[in-house]
Parts: sequence; structure tokens; C-alpha cells
Amino acid sequence: MLGFLKSIFERHPENVKANVEIYTWQTCPYCIRAKLLLRWKGVQFTEYKIDGNGAARVKMADRANGRRSVPQIFINDQHIGGCDDLYELDRTGQLDPLLAQPVAG
Repeated sequence: MLGFLKSIFERHPENVKANVEIYTWQTCPYCIRAKLLLRWKGVQFTEYKIDGNGAARVKMADRANGRRSVPQIFINDQHIGGCDDLYELDRTGQLDPLLAQPVAG
């Protein structure tokens, strides 16, 4: 039981090698929730706050295959999707391997 609890609360930010970017609105609850999960995993990410900035929203939509809702999340320039998509990747065990991939260079 103690091992299980330790695995839940243990974070390994040293395993995060990916470049993570997130487009947000400051008061968006889904943005806050997505950033909470990323921070919980020890991810340092680049945040683009696009509140009221039409040009930034167009740039985000271009990168996100036309999706205009926030948040929009990218890992190593790969479009992940929004908050629900991020949590689904985590739930299915696919998020940590993505975060462990170094930036291609």
C-alpha cells in the first residue's frame, strides 16, 4: 500500500525532456486544469496567454488544425489537443512517454 501511495505522489521532472507549449486564457477553467496536471508532473512549459489577442488566436488555430478553443497543447511541436485530450493521454499511460522524448534536433 505504501508503495502505491508513493507512486502516486512521486514526481520525476528529470524525466521530462520534451518541449511543451500551451495556449491559454487566464480565467479558463480548462486551461487552469491542464496547467495543474503539467505542473504536477514537473513539466516546465511555455505558456501563450492569448486573452483578447485575435492575431495570437489565429496563430494558435493555424497550429491546432483549426481548433480555436483553449487550451491548445503541443508537445515537441505535435498537437496534443485540449485539456480533455491531455488527461486522456495521462489516463491511458501515453503522456509520460511523450514527455520523456527529447526535442528533435
